Amino acid sequence: MSALKELRGLDREARLLEHVAATMSWDQETYMPEGAVDERAAQQSLLQGLIHERTSSQRVGELLGRWLHDPRAQWPAQGVSRTDGEDLSEVDLAFIREKHRQYRHAVSLPERLVREMAETASRSQNEWVLARKENDFSRFKPWLEKLIILNRETADCLGYSGVRYDALLDQYEPGVSTAEVKDVFASLRKSLVSLVQRISAAEQPDGSFLEQPFPVPQQVTFNEEVMTALGYDLRRGRMDRSAHPFTTTLGSDDVRITTRYDEKLLTSALFSTIHEVGHALYELGVGEELRGTLLAEGTSLGIHESQSRMWENMIGRSKPFWQHWLPRLQQIFPSELKNVDLERFYRAINRVAPSLIRVEADEVTYSLHIIMRFELEQALISGDLSTGDLPGAWREKSRDLLGVVPDTDAQGVLQDVHWSMGAFGYFPTYALGNLYAAQFLNVMERDLPLFRESVAQGNTAPVLDWLRRNIHRYGRVRSAAELVQQITGGPLDPAPFVAYLEKKYGELYRLQGG
Repeated sequence: MSALKELRGLDREARLLEHVAATMSWDQETYMPEGAVDERAAQQSLLQGLIHERTSSQRVGELLGRWLHDPRAQWPAQGVSRTDGEDLSEVDLAFIREKHRQYRHAVSLPERLVREMAETASRSQNEWVLARKENDFSRFKPWLEKLIILNRETADCLGYSGVRYDALLDQYEPGVSTAEVKDVFASLRKSLVSLVQRISAAEQPDGSFLEQPFPVPQQVTFNEEVMTALGYDLRRGRMDRSAHPFTTTLGSDDVRITTRYDEKLLTSALFSTIHEVGHALYELGVGEELRGTLLAEGTSLGIHESQSRMWENMIGRSKPFWQHWLPRLQQIFPSELKNVDLERFYRAINRVAPSLIRVEADEVTYSLHIIMRFELEQALISGDLSTGDLPGAWREKSRDLLGVVPDTDAQGVLQDVHWSMGAFGYFPTYALGNLYAAQFLNVMERDLPLFRESVAQGNTAPVLDWLRRNIHRYGRVRSAAELVQQITGGPLDPAPFVAYLEKKYGELYRLQGG
């Protein structure tokens, strides 16, 4: 058996175990009874230990040694060494590169730490759900403190050249540093604050009709119609409900999404569903040759978010999209939407109003929510901010950045699931996704000059086809930086996103120069 074939076989075993663990996490977030928490935490700890055992095994290191002088070292600048006559394809080289990255991380982390993180996160998520429901930060606080300690230890084991947070960020957005994100966000923050101020001074659209009762069963009907029309294949996935919407991959043909419904806010579940469909379409669109390997997933969470944010906002909140879908929505809610025309509906769903809840934020203020979380979690990891002071710091930053202050911790520091999962370094990828999406949209507009006409006719297939050709099929074969360079001809750049917002909201709010 060739070294590459054996390495692929070992990787396949690890992937199967990862999908088992994902299935158990999905169950915990959707249907698992509350009393099962303790045993589920032990199950997850065992599974993560087995996964760690396989990804850090001596045999994996020996096989990687065929191409790499030292599998424990950084990826060599000159790439891999090849034996005479060895013909490695782009996919082969990417597989070796990503397997090497996974191996380096695995051998850097003691199994004890991996298992403790898994068990703590499993228990913490349940406590977060209850704390959020009871508006009781003190219930979640000791779990958050433990997860921060574990994340600091993880960062120290993985190593970093700048600050601890670099090691955590690198797990979600490989190759991007904290300093780079700070620079991008500083520019973005200045542009967004200015735009929000100009919009706030303009005449505001009336969106009150969106906040009346919309019975959930009818919302479910509409959401299911939209998600299948966008290309989400229910033979390869399903939609359920959870406290926090998410997408999870349980296999190449099993990518599931969740949403949450608010009877008094039509847009809550609607745009959450479209957002999660964007994630699922990416995972379901990877190339056939990548199936069952560690390459069969998004290359970074920033690129992943570019897909969900593009579908949610640049397509789902566009006027052409609602040219097709508003009549159907009015059929389902005839009395609620009786006197609402396309222009009024379009302006209402794009209303800019600083709000408390990130997942319900408009696309102008959304990135300010992310910048706030980015700054807070850096401070938590560095030790500059204690968990006891976190609720107050949250309220202060919310006031400074968004102009609103939560009355409760459920509306503030307890609103997101990420920290309860131990996921520090994740939040910046949401805003990076907005930037990537705008860059991709510019190129798609050039390649598909009539795509909006298709969307207005209810046909989003050209959009999905373009994304599959240019992004989805590559999985992790190409890095985020390589994809952006390949598609746009340049690096990550906040300017296209700012220009997109200026144009769209300049027209919506009749801003001077818009």
